[in-house]
Amino acid sequence: MDWDEKRRRLMEATLGHVPFDGWTDASLRRAAEDIGLTVADVLDAFPGGAIETLELFLAEADRRMIADLEGADLASLKVREKVLLAVRRRLERVLPHREAVRRGLATLALPQNAPLALRSLYRTVDAVWFGIGDTSTDWNFYSKRAILAGVYGATVLYWLDDRSEGQVKTWDFLARRLDDAIKVPRAIGQGFDRLRRLATDFPNPLRRFDRAFRG
Repeated sequence: MDWDEKRRRLMEATLGHVPFDGWTDASLRRAAEDIGLTVADVLDAFPGGAIETLELFLAEADRRMIADLEGADLASLKVREKVLLAVRRRLERVLPHREAVRRGLATLALPQNAPLALRSLYRTVDAVWFGIGDTSTDWNFYSKRAILAGVYGATVLYWLDDRSEGQVKTWDFLARRLDDAIKVPRAIGQGFDRLRRLATDFPNPLRRFDRAFRG
C-alpha cells in the first residue's frame, strides 16, 4: 500500500467514526484498527493528526466534483447554471456523510483551525470556477470567488438541515442566493457606468468652479 492509498483508506475508514467521536485522534485510531493499520501507519499518513484527515476529506470531495463536471455538458449551460450544477455535485458527493460535514464545520470553527477553514473554503470555490471552465485573470477572478464563498457557505448550512426529497429545497435556496449574488456586481458595474458618464458630461467641474470663484 503506497502513501496516498494509505491516507485515502484511513480517511474513508475514519468517516464511520466521526459522527460519534468527531474529527479526533480517537476516530483515526479506531479507523486504523478497522483496516488493520498500526499507530506507526497513522503517524506516517497523518503526522498532524485527525485535522489532516478532515482536510483530505474536503479536498477529495473537491477533486471528485471536478471529475463529475468533466463528464457534464457544460457548453449548453449559462454561467449561473454551471455554478449551480457544480455546487450541487459538490454537496451530493458528501451527502452520505452529512453528519461528518456537520462535525467538520464545528471543528473548523475552532480558532486554531481558522487557517484551514479559510484555505478549504477557498479551495472549494476555486474548484467550482475551475471545474466550469472559468478563465478570468483580472479582478473578476477574486470577486467571483469571494461572492461564491458567501453563497456556498450559506447553502451548506441550509443543506445540513434539509430533509426534503432529493434536497430540492436546498437547490431552490442555492438558485435564489445565486440570483441575489449576480445583482451585486451588476449594480456596482452600473454605478461605475454612471460615474463615467458624469465624468464625460462634466469633465472638470471643480476647475470651472475655481475659475468662476477667482473671477
